[in-house]
Amino acid sequence: MRRALLGATLIAAFLVPAGSPGSADAATRLPTIGIGEQSPEMFTSPYWHALGTRHVRVITAWDALNSDWQTAELDAYMTAAHAVGARVLLGFGHARSEVDSIRRRVPSVARFRREFLRFRQRYPWVREYLTWNEANHCGEPTCHKAPRVARFYNTIRANCKGCKVVAGDVLDTPTMVPWVRKFRRYARKDKLIWGLHNYIDANRFRTSGTRALIKAAPRGEIWFTETGGLVVRRNGSNIAFPGNKVHAAAATRQVFKLAALSPRVRRIYFYHWQPAKTPLPSWDSALVDPRGKPRPAYRVLQAWLKRAARERLTVTPSPPMFRTVPGSVQGVYARAHR
Repeated sequence: MRRALLGATLIAAFLVPAGSPGSADAATRLPTIGIGEQSPEMFTSPYWHALGTRHVRVITAWDALNSDWQTAELDAYMTAAHAVGARVLLGFGHARSEVDSIRRRVPSVARFRREFLRFRQRYPWVREYLTWNEANHCGEPTCHKAPRVARFYNTIRANCKGCKVVAGDVLDTPTMVPWVRKFRRYARKDKLIWGLHNYIDANRFRTSGTRALIKAAPRGEIWFTETGGLVVRRNGSNIAFPGNKVHAAAATRQVFKLAALSPRVRRIYFYHWQPAKTPLPSWDSALVDPRGKPRPAYRVLQAWLKRAARERLTVTPSPPMFRTVPGSVQGVYARAHR
């Protein structure tokens, strides 16, 4: 009897077609790729179009629609994105003001709701939102206000039925885990999406920050809402990174290794597309150079996307290449996968 069962098992294994549910599951776990970029010029680049990804992320001030120049800036981006069929993840952050007291202001939940509804009315086609960019970073006024950010998240969910909303968007620093734990106590528990900026893991070729979020937030999807390899950084941060074009390509490969740590990692937004057009930009993790030409990191991303496309194509479910006979091993397989 045991020999008969073993034989039936081996036959069934050989009869599983290439497009079987098991292999399909592996393909559907491949994360969706997007680009985080503030400039609408990206949408005119043939290299962006060549990637074939339409997911993009942009960050704006929570009160941007009260400022004519900020509204015009965001309108330009959103109009260009919509024209090319881009799927925008619209995120909110601190007020853009030189006055520190204004920049450090956290709105009330009622005020945040009013401002959010204005964004919904202005861009009704947007269906994906990010509650607050790098909310645990102490350069943000929300650093010690996880409960307030959780209520902002609840507000977006309540006023955007069917939308995908990134709940807690965090940077992989020591403040991350306690901030996430506090956030979880006040946020809605269903359909959670966690945003992670794991630059430290990516550029130091480690995994501890990403693993820490996976453990601290045991439920819900995880999106790398900002990540990538550093070319150069002049923003005065105390966190040291190496940086050059070769390093950035290696760090881009590391991002995909980090994504493989959990099937809950469903999206990756690489930041960013092109360096600021200044002689010495404060931050450069761009995929193309100042002239708009691809860097090595772009080639790494492009190669990954091509491999992912081939894998998804390979596992597209197709009819089994054998005849099913009622009562046979083939028939059992066919009935189980109807």
